[in-house]
Amino acid sequence: MKPKSVRTFDPVGVLFGVVVPLAVAALGPVLAHLWHSRLPEQVATHFSGTDPDDFSNPISSTWTLAIVIVLVGGGCSAVASLARVLLIMRRTMLIIGLTVVGVIGVLQIATLVRELDLASGQSVTIPGWAIAAGSVVGFAAGLFGASRLRDHREHVLATSPPHSDLPRCGAELPLVVRVGASRLAGITVVAVALAAAALTCYLSGSLWPIFLFAPLTILTLSLLRFTVHIDSDGLYVSSLGMAAFDYDIDEITGASVRTVHPAKDFGGWGLRVKGRGNYAVATETGPAAFVTFANGDRLTIGTAEADTIAGTLNTLTARTRTALD
Repeated sequence: MKPKSVRTFDPVGVLFGVVVPLAVAALGPVLAHLWHSRLPEQVATHFSGTDPDDFSNPISSTWTLAIVIVLVGGGCSAVASLARVLLIMRRTMLIIGLTVVGVIGVLQIATLVRELDLASGQSVTIPGWAIAAGSVVGFAAGLFGASRLRDHREHVLATSPPHSDLPRCGAELPLVVRVGASRLAGITVVAVALAAAALTCYLSGSLWPIFLFAPLTILTLSLLRFTVHIDSDGLYVSSLGMAAFDYDIDEITGASVRTVHPAKDFGGWGLRVKGRGNYAVATETGPAAFVTFANGDRLTIGTAEADTIAGTLNTLTARTRTALD
């Protein structure tokens, strides 16, 4: 059984979600100050396509981008520091936030390097490779940080077995069920992303957009496909190899089967949140396992194997409570 936690902030989340964006944001102004004698009085700050169409003082320009990094990238990734926010949300926001931080940060540094020893207002093209490199580095950092985040929510133990009317099932353990978008839906997502990347590559005359669309596509697919793992310890739902939901068997109060319409019941498909503590892996219309927990959380898992999931959880929890009594 996991110990109860009263953490408000996750130290790993603070490091990756707050400290890293602040450090990257500070790097631009620091470099602009160190390179001040080698930078022109006016550097490119806005581009039309790949050519600059606006210029400003390098110091003020880097501070502006620093603020953008903190507010946009840091604003997203800072959610990872909040220990009691849903773990999958913290992980997703960290990956998105650090990808943004990586793109802007690397692009800013690369642009400054290109401006070194140039005359003020001299033509310089936007370094497309920096966008690609920044997106890959930022996504990798976000994924690494996300894998190190832990669930610090408070665990509440159930005191009675599931109601006798709830289904029972003696499935072989561990029970592993893959749920989520169909292969066709996955192929559609990839096809749309490839088409968008191809169009952007054509318009920019470069291959760098591929590296920008790749992490976004992976992240989108991760929110549409999940693995449900049930054993004597509890219920574990994962995405990208990381926990989306992780509940001890002692926390489960019961599981039933209901019919779910993702768009109608949860406003869309994939990982959904509808009200406080009401979560869903709503990836298809049809039967779903509806699991309740002692802390008030509810989790809906849409799958054709809803009966097996609900029955197995009820059997395990009833057996655990009986053994304790």
